[in-house]
Formats: sequence, C-alpha cells, structure tokens
Amino acid sequence: MLELDLRSRKPIYEQLVDKIKELIIIEVMKPDEQLPSVRSMAQELAINPNTIQKAYRELENQGYIYSVKGKGSFVSPATPQPDIEKLIQVKKELAKYLSEAMFLGMPSEEIINLIKEIEDSMGGGS
Repeated sequence: MLELDLRSRKPIYEQLVDKIKELIIIEVMKPDEQLPSVRSMAQELAINPNTIQKAYRELENQGYIYSVKGKGSFVSPATPQPDIEKLIQVKKELAKYLSEAMFLGMPSEEIINLIKEIEDSMGGGS
C-alpha cells in the first residue's frame, strides 16, 4: 500500500503523513474508511510502531483523520483545516515551478488545462 524511501533525508513519519494525505486527497481512501492499525502497518512496513503513531497523530492534528478509542483511526469526512504554513510553502514552490515552465516555453493555456485536469481527477477539487 505505502512505499517509503528509507534512504531519504525526510523522516519516515513525514513520508507516511505525505503518502496517506495523498491517498486521502486523490480519494483512494474514502471518508470514514478505517486506516490499518498501528501494529499491522508497523509489521507491513517493518518500522517502529511509534513512528506510525506519530504519523497518525500528525494527520489527526491536520484534520485528515480522526480516532475512535478502542476502534482505530478513520479518514475524516470533513475537509481538513488548511495548514497555513504548509499552504504558503506550497504556493512558493508552485510559483517557482510555474515560472520555470513558462520560461521553458509552456503556454499559460497548457498550464490552465493541466490545473483543470488535476481538479477533474480529484473529483472537482475544492
């Protein structure tokens, strides 16, 4: 289900957070769907359960999942609250990549079409 890069400088729990968020955003994981238990995911990925727990805690703080005591963690049905810091970072990176694409000759119409394709693939976007 999830592949981690153990050689990456990015911490494993951050990789987990990013991968799970991606699965939620592209709607592979549906609202109220249960996530694998900490223990089973730790065995599957051969990593420490505390790392999984830290990732789940971060996802819960960001509003992507919620937990039910004794039952586990589930995908949140509500739209998560935006992480303002992360949003600012993504906007800066996006501006950098869009500037580079336009510098290399990509027409703005093609960029707009790409955005529309991504929005359509995400079920209409937000």
